Amino acid sequence: MSAIKSQTKSIRQLLSNVKYGIDFYQREYEWRRSNIEELMDDLEAKFISSFDLTHERMRVRHYSHYFLGTIITVKENNQNYIVDGQQRLTTLTLLLILIHHMRKGSSSIADVSSLIFSENYGTKSFNIHVPERVDCVKALFEFGSYDAQSHEDLSVRNLVERYNDLVEVFPDSLRGEMLPYFVDWLIDNVDLVEIETFTDDDAFTIFETMNDRGLHLGLSDMLKGYLLANIDSSDEQIAQDKKIQANRIWKQRMLELLAIASEEDVTFFKTWLRARYADTIRERKGGAINRDFENINKYHRWIRDERKRIGLATTEDFYNFITMKMRRYSDYYLTMRRAAFTLTAGMEAIYYNANHDFTLQYMMALAPIVEQDDKDTAERKIRLVTTFIDIFLARRIVNFNTIGYNTLQYTAFTLTKAIRDMDALTLRDYLRNYLDNMAQTFQAVHNFYLHPQNYNKTRHLLARLTTHIEQQSGINTTFDTYIRREQSKPFEIEHIWAEKYERHADEFRSEDEFLTYRNRFGGLILLRRGTNQSFGATAYDEKLSHYIRENLLVASLNEAFYKSNPNFINYVKQTGMPFKPHNLFKKADLDARQELYRQLCEEIWSPARFDVILGDEGVNI
Repeated sequence: MSAIKSQTKSIRQLLSNVKYGIDFYQREYEWRRSNIEELMDDLEAKFISSFDLTHERMRVRHYSHYFLGTIITVKENNQNYIVDGQQRLTTLTLLLILIHHMRKGSSSIADVSSLIFSENYGTKSFNIHVPERVDCVKALFEFGSYDAQSHEDLSVRNLVERYNDLVEVFPDSLRGEMLPYFVDWLIDNVDLVEIETFTDDDAFTIFETMNDRGLHLGLSDMLKGYLLANIDSSDEQIAQDKKIQANRIWKQRMLELLAIASEEDVTFFKTWLRARYADTIRERKGGAINRDFENINKYHRWIRDERKRIGLATTEDFYNFITMKMRRYSDYYLTMRRAAFTLTAGMEAIYYNANHDFTLQYMMALAPIVEQDDKDTAERKIRLVTTFIDIFLARRIVNFNTIGYNTLQYTAFTLTKAIRDMDALTLRDYLRNYLDNMAQTFQAVHNFYLHPQNYNKTRHLLARLTTHIEQQSGINTTFDTYIRREQSKPFEIEHIWAEKYERHADEFRSEDEFLTYRNRFGGLILLRRGTNQSFGATAYDEKLSHYIRENLLVASLNEAFYKSNPNFINYVKQTGMPFKPHNLFKKADLDARQELYRQLCEEIWSPARFDVILGDEGVNI
């Protein structure tokens, strides 16, 4: 093995005046939203633990450091390649790009552009260089957006999604006066250890050694050891039998959790403990310390420290913790997680919320379930809470409020504590009252429009509207039909107006005004990829005859559609929905569709759904 260098480096040191390539065999960027949420939560907590607004900025250099892990690089032919660590370095680049945009108009924030790219003879060259990603990264850097919906490269699609996640989950507490301090701390106090090698063989030997050797006990393994060790009896055989039974249940349940996703066991324990036992959460201010919510990240240690609070006193308590409590709550958790991947009758709201990547729904839904609840009661509570979340998120979206993890973490935890142990009727009334007093309503639909950061959310809303009117008209369709990307021709957002200002100059004073109005909610529909592109710049009156063959939300624009669809006509008569054909599509027509969409939102996301869940008669939503 050749000489190997190992050095701790800050982000500034690691990304300044150096370029990294990524070999073709490991180019996929695969981070998920949950990884982004966890990273930002950790960075926020570490920084805030040292921050005080009275500090001079020079004081930041003495703040606590945060260790982001080890990366392995190989240097060959004067080119640096990342062997292990591209997920973190790529994500850091996305975070730096976001900071670059947040810096605009504020010279007090450090310029991080040199950590993203270098420039020679007027040409930008990005410090993490992968040819297939250059156009995407360049667009994100220059404009903060990139259309990757139909891009063939999975990494490019993930890059855009994770950048949009960062926009949403970047903590509010780090904005404003705190941001310059945070940026200084991020680039100089967040460290990685770079192991630099000079041959591929050496790099992979180190990589394999770090990942294959030694016994790596996970948090769940350590928790199991603690719990089983406390199952005891004066009769050794009884104690042994109980340990064997508890261990069998534990192993089976861990297998089921890990079949959902890697580290799902960790996510379950954190979710369950926060839902049922956590009483405190860290304040979002300088000098704040971690509380229950954050300390549960090390749940094997938290359970040991808080054993009295969660009822671990006798040997029977430890046995029941595994065989009854853990078993019961993990049953409900698994039910929800499976419903998040597969549209399930009665649990549709879980699927809808998962489509928004709203991971806090599982904590909230477990909170009101008590050990005495039978399966039917527990599942009704789950449906009540997840339906509430579905309504809550839709209202926030049309009001242009973010729904990211960091933004809603405190709100979700406060609600979790409030509904803990509630019976189903009390829960329904509490959730309905919360919505009745919510500042955000669907009146905001009047001003809702599409922009680069809300494409997926707008697509979600359109899919829900389309599915709803088709189901109400007797058509066997599902939300999955319109939202699933894995099909050969997924549905995409289509603008009813082509991007041709000259066709609408009689109603708009400028092209900018027209383009803004063109993005309004009422001027959008869903069409399959291919159909969407085939229309191109086709005028509305030419597209209208084709629209009748599409989904009902689209077909309802055509007058002929109203002559041969009795189920749809009956639905319109029963509900009074203001559907009408539009032979032309002028500004007033778009406004009329905007109002139609608002009323559909009111119907789809009505709190009357709570009564259906509890079996009250006379409600048909």
